[in-house]
Amino acid sequence: QVQLVESGGGLVQAGGSLRLSCAASGRTFSNYAMGWFRQDPGKERELVAAISWNGASTYSVDSVKGRFTISRDNAKNSVYLEMSRLKPEDTARYYCAATRKTNYITKNYDYWGQGTQVTVSS
Repeated sequence: QVQLVESGGGLVQAGGSLRLSCAASGRTFSNYAMGWFRQDPGKERELVAAISWNGASTYSVDSVKGRFTISRDNAKNSVYLEMSRLKPEDTARYYCAATRKTNYITKNYDYWGQGTQVTVSS
């Protein structure tokens, strides 16, 4: 089992920045690729960004490229999502997730956190 706890969400004005953090415990963190997902009520959960187990490769969805950066610190069992130039359409609940799958560009992650709300006002 892997336990994931997100933090750092909040209310921010459009154009502002937030940094989400996800702390992992349980199994060996460096065995897992990590992803950040978001979901707004009535919409499908979307993979926003993902990072390989060693941080050597990353993925981000087109709508956040150039604005969001995913990173991880295996020594701290943590993964981060730096969000800048936020837009109202980024408003959603953001979830941290872990997978042992080689292909981490997928919706089917193995472990999930409870999420943290990000609200961007216009």
